Amino acid sequence: MAATRAIAIASNSTCSLIAKKPLTLNQKHFVVGGHHHALCFKTLKLSHSSSRRFYTCRAIYNPDLIVKEEGQPETLDYRVFFVDKSGKTVSPWHDIPLQLGDGAFNFIVEIPKESSAKMEVATDEAFTPIKQDTKKGKLRYYPYNINWNYGLLPQTWEDPSFANSEVEGAFGDNDPVDVVEIGDSRRKIGEVLRVKPLAALAMIDEGELDWKIVAISLDDPRASLVNDVNDVEEHFPGTLTAIRDWFRDYKIPDGKPANRFGLGNQAANKDYALKVITETNESWSKLVKRSIPAGELSLV
Repeated sequence: MAATRAIAIASNSTCSLIAKKPLTLNQKHFVVGGHHHALCFKTLKLSHSSSRRFYTCRAIYNPDLIVKEEGQPETLDYRVFFVDKSGKTVSPWHDIPLQLGDGAFNFIVEIPKESSAKMEVATDEAFTPIKQDTKKGKLRYYPYNINWNYGLLPQTWEDPSFANSEVEGAFGDNDPVDVVEIGDSRRKIGEVLRVKPLAALAMIDEGELDWKIVAISLDDPRASLVNDVNDVEEHFPGTLTAIRDWFRDYKIPDGKPANRFGLGNQAANKDYALKVITETNESWSKLVKRSIPAGELSLV
């Protein structure tokens, strides 16, 4: 029988606040965004120049979570599940709220920086746990470490039936939106961080649109210095180019062609990143309301 254990991760993140009672070494508690969420298909306003519609459904009340591992890391049966304080298993994709107000969003870490195991939410499994991706029955690894924390924005979905006229008519890749978090700290699998978006890269992977939202955790020492794409160039010089080049080239060692980027091969600004988040959140809303066929995707 596969081993099951709750994992303990120390963090100084404001969204990973330790529970009111002391932790034992076999538990990890954190608060998603530090807020209560009980909205379902409501309009939320950002502290931004224009209001945008964000949708949330089955959002968690007072979302204190435990992250539980099943199986051993780097095995085919390894899974990372999310459990609320009542003991109910929840989906990191569907149940953790996207938008926190004041321009902050939840970000779920799938791949810690300076690691190479290709971890992702299992969008076709019940409760969408995090697992290591496979190909032809074998675990997948990047050919070299990724240099940033990488994961997803919950309650977003890149619709494979939607052709984006601004990005060469490319269709969505059928996954949640990816985030590249550029902060200094190496995070943990399953950690939930409050981030602010800074830029967007429109990667085209074998004809599919695969957005990369560049963001920074609000607890990073330099978070107050960066609020848009130009700030990233100033305070993290070379980072946007490095991110683009990493994702362009990572498949080449396996004999595949380089990925391409739309939008003039440049990183779009924060406003555009927020537009992408809004549109993909709307697509997710249609998906969970079953206005769009789910196919093999799990909506549990």
